Amino acid sequence: MSLKRIFTKKKEFRCDYQDPLLMSKAYETISSWIPDDREIVVLCIGTDRSTGDALGPIIGSFLTEKALNRLHVYGTLESPVHAVNLVERMQMIAEKHPNAYIIAIDACLGRTTSIGSIIVSPTPLRPGAALKKNLPAVGDAQITGIVNASGDMEYFVLQNTRLHLVMQIAYKISALLLAVDRKQVPILSPDTTAAEN
Repeated sequence: MSLKRIFTKKKEFRCDYQDPLLMSKAYETISSWIPDDREIVVLCIGTDRSTGDALGPIIGSFLTEKALNRLHVYGTLESPVHAVNLVERMQMIAEKHPNAYIIAIDACLGRTTSIGSIIVSPTPLRPGAALKKNLPAVGDAQITGIVNASGDMEYFVLQNTRLHLVMQIAYKISALLLAVDRKQVPILSPDTTAAEN
């Protein structure tokens, strides 16, 4: 007997940030992975010193402005989690939340045709991969936003990414995580932002 018939494999979900099905499908996907009996830590990775790499801290800042029920958020514009302090922050999180389900958030680079996509995956995140940084994998699941095209000079590309796109992706991911926090299927019109909810 094949185990594949008994256990369904977790699959990643990807969708353009403007797709009207994004919120409900992404919510359904990530909610199916989170155990009910564990704390949820949202680890928002990035720095406010680079437009493209600011996606994580922007999301962290949006979330910390809300009254959260289940989520513990680390990484904001004021107190970012980045390459220099990632290991230290992970040790602190492990001490404060020893059995937490960790959702890692980060910006990433991809194909030109994928710019604007949001990816929800049941795998650890490898931060700094685009910049060839040797950092430990983090998280039980990851949500990434493709903010620009990969290729040569990734650092320069991240520095020159449009803030408008980063903000639009950040609004959608923030709204998704707020829905996870409240256990409510998100209803988000194209004109609504997470900052308004």
